[in-house]
Amino acid sequence: MTISVENPVFVHEDSMTQKETGELRMDSGIPMSKISSDDEVFLAPEMNAFGRQFRDYTDTNSERQKSVEHFYKTQHINQSLDFVKKMRSEYGKLDKMVMNIWECCELLNEVVDESDPDLDEPQIQHLLQSAEAIRKDYPNEDWLHLTALIHDLGKVLTLPQFGGLPQWAVVGDTFPVGCAFDESNVHHKYFMENPDFNNPKYNTKSGIYSEGCGLENVFMSWGHDDYMYMVAKENGSTLPSPGLFIIRYHSFYPLHKAGAYTHLMNEEDKENLKWLHVFNKYDLYSKSKVHVDVEKVKPYYMSLIKKYFPENLRW
Repeated sequence: MTISVENPVFVHEDSMTQKETGELRMDSGIPMSKISSDDEVFLAPEMNAFGRQFRDYTDTNSERQKSVEHFYKTQHINQSLDFVKKMRSEYGKLDKMVMNIWECCELLNEVVDESDPDLDEPQIQHLLQSAEAIRKDYPNEDWLHLTALIHDLGKVLTLPQFGGLPQWAVVGDTFPVGCAFDESNVHHKYFMENPDFNNPKYNTKSGIYSEGCGLENVFMSWGHDDYMYMVAKENGSTLPSPGLFIIRYHSFYPLHKAGAYTHLMNEEDKENLKWLHVFNKYDLYSKSKVHVDVEKVKPYYMSLIKKYFPENLRW
């Protein structure tokens, strides 16, 4: 049984315009396609590839769930502000490798995300599943198709060529450091062992930040999101602001699923979050055992890579 993902509602009707072509336009001026019938929309399965609810962390009898919980325990204990600053300094040099986007996509075949309770397939398939699902429903937003393709490329951090970081420093839900750990974080109890938990500088609601400071000014737990954002930005990608926002915060589930940490957002963040809500449906629910024919779709995505990125990038 499947359910149809509802058309996203970004803003009130009086702040949107509709052209004769049937195209909707957000306040930010970025167009989005209007989906005309149920036959055309992406269908979201009710169960993941293992026959369970998506993002279900409560089945303590599942061996995979036990592994996922152990992952989050290790992550929550170690992801401190000092650790994040150290990683951003080290990987911000972008001196690990020079390669193009598609080469990185192929390299990602070697990675399986241990934090994900919904998928144990090679990452390249998840990227293409997400991108193709979005392409079906939003055919005119090619930047969004490419964003879906590359959003997880930072997971190469687990590979020896990139320092072989442990998975807890690469994957999993992300969260701000330098302020209190919100209880909406998965397996929140393990933060009690984090060195920042009892630090009075960091354990208040805003911590070292001020309300409305903007997520750009907030240190996030280190991982593939922030790394890929750095790679895209520093290599001069021309992806629009919502695309870069999606790359950087797609694992920030406490924000876009639970509504936590919104006091740190500025107006640009709020606009970009609308697109992240759209993307998240495809990122989460398109995970399946049905593989995409890589060679068939490759020419299309190569054209998008050429449009939005230089030929070779520093990683």
